[in-house]
Amino acid sequence: MTSRLLGRCARLLPRPPPQASASAARLPTHAAGPAELLWAQAWRQPVLRGLCEGRRLVKEEYPIEPKRTQLDELLERAQSPQDVLQAWAAQGGKANQAAKTLVQLVRLAGREKGGAKMDQFELLNDPRLLDIMDTVTAQVSSVWNGTLVSLLRSLSALGVPPTAVVQRSIQTEVLWRVRRLSYKQLAFLADWGAGREGQMEVSLVNAALKQLELRWTEIADARTVSTLMARVGHLSPALMDRLEDKALELAEGFGAEDIRRVSVSLASQGRRSVPLLRALSYHLQQKPSTDLTTPLLLDLAYAYGKLNFHHSQIFQRLAAELLPRMPEISPADVTRCSKSLAFLKWLHLPLFEAFAEHYSVNSQKYSTLQLCNLLMSLARLNFQPSKGEEFYKKVHSALEGVLPSLEAFLQTDVVWSLCVLQQAKPQHITALTQHTHVAKLSEGSLSRVENYRLKLLHIIATLQLEHPESLSATLPTEAMLLPSTLGRDSPLSPLQTGLKGALVNLVGGKAEALRTGVNTIYGWTIDGELVVDSENKPMDVVTLTAPHLPGGGGAKPLPEGACRLAFLTWEFPNYGSRSKDLLGRFTMMRRHLKLAGFILVEVPYYEWLELKSDWQKVAYVKDKMGKAIAEEMAK
Repeated sequence: MTSRLLGRCARLLPRPPPQASASAARLPTHAAGPAELLWAQAWRQPVLRGLCEGRRLVKEEYPIEPKRTQLDELLERAQSPQDVLQAWAAQGGKANQAAKTLVQLVRLAGREKGGAKMDQFELLNDPRLLDIMDTVTAQVSSVWNGTLVSLLRSLSALGVPPTAVVQRSIQTEVLWRVRRLSYKQLAFLADWGAGREGQMEVSLVNAALKQLELRWTEIADARTVSTLMARVGHLSPALMDRLEDKALELAEGFGAEDIRRVSVSLASQGRRSVPLLRALSYHLQQKPSTDLTTPLLLDLAYAYGKLNFHHSQIFQRLAAELLPRMPEISPADVTRCSKSLAFLKWLHLPLFEAFAEHYSVNSQKYSTLQLCNLLMSLARLNFQPSKGEEFYKKVHSALEGVLPSLEAFLQTDVVWSLCVLQQAKPQHITALTQHTHVAKLSEGSLSRVENYRLKLLHIIATLQLEHPESLSATLPTEAMLLPSTLGRDSPLSPLQTGLKGALVNLVGGKAEALRTGVNTIYGWTIDGELVVDSENKPMDVVTLTAPHLPGGGGAKPLPEGACRLAFLTWEFPNYGSRSKDLLGRFTMMRRHLKLAGFILVEVPYYEWLELKSDWQKVAYVKDKMGKAIAEEMAK
């Protein structure tokens, strides 16, 4: 045992000078023991690795690139798959050359048009192609890594079934070599296998993803990062986390297409990485207009809308790039862009004017669904076109006879949007008050049912308050009973809590003089309700009639000179982006409550934030009440 150990250690020692080696070689065997003999033999052996090389990475030694053959020249000059097959039949070659031949054949077959796909069966049964596959199968271990990975995609594109011998042979070889593949080859392998369901394909993808998770720091180019995030990021959340870090590191080198790919992949996976989105936005701003194609701009608008990521400079650039291209943009693109910007609550007046003008000019090219989406986008932002009469004339003409045939939920959305835009006709609304329509809205999840019944209440309120002459005697009782359950468990915001405290102090703590969190029959919730007499003193609201409540309130009529006040808090999400204009939903709420006889006392968040003490808040509320009553009396 000692001799063997000494022999192994001796191989690690540096080479001695020639004189020492010669003298050791002349030692007589009878004078040297076994250990000394091993030492002497070790001096004569070449040293494979020095002790100082133990901490260095050993680079894999690849075989030298073989000399170019006549087959390589024929493959470069080939113009069709038949030329490739003839070159192979004439020259032949080993497995690596056969793999290159097959890759070139598939590349040329993809360029051909028309009859190329029709001859696929004949091509797969060509004896020359079968000979190429047999050569690869027999000597697959000698095929180079890059060629082997490319061969996987080529065989799939050629239509070779996954159960074929050549497919199984190559996939097994790749699985054995997966640790020796470069990161680009691993990315190529993962991209090829994404979405495939075969057992071996899944194993290959999992192995490639595992290696990428361990070796993600090796990735050095933006294209690989964007491709992996788009194609396989959803398969491995751990890899996606690392790719986000790598994308942030390489963001400066991203092209416009890489930025689009990364943004869309983040949106599709719901990953709102704010630092990465900010970096991508900054570098996108530096790109020339020639790089910002229309599909790219629309994809970015979708991604930002899906992630609710606001960047005013990008939105301004997007609008500036799209406005000159409006004549060549399709109705689908207009609808898609307007929907994305509506999600972002970002209203760019010239751009939306261009959208409305585009519909007025090309209304015949818009489908019913595209028109519905456009109307819902305009209603969300409460946008009224400057040429509204012409625009809405074509809208009503397109919806005539089509609206009743829409699916119940979509029909409700469209009519609700028309109510926001003050374009709903009584016949549109009465069709939705039928019990059959209300019953259809009861399908689906509880939150969806409540949301659409709430919209139905708003629609009915439009009929009651804006078209009282067309009011039907019978209304759906299910919808009329709904307000008593709305908002019961919803927590109060800091603004609502502060206003409630200020109102309690204002009325001196009298519970009978104040209502808070009032759910009306119109589907709107009032933050606070007061009734003041002619001297602006609070009155008992419990005993007074309240037509806006499901039960009708008390029995006493409202005294002459008394005013009913509704306090409304406007939170930050109630406004458009970078604007103090309310969104369409809250504009309709304000209009309905005014028509219902309320004097509105509106409390926006940006004014309330400036108030620090309780007495400032009470004084603010008193001042707002006085101004609202004075404006009403001045009318």
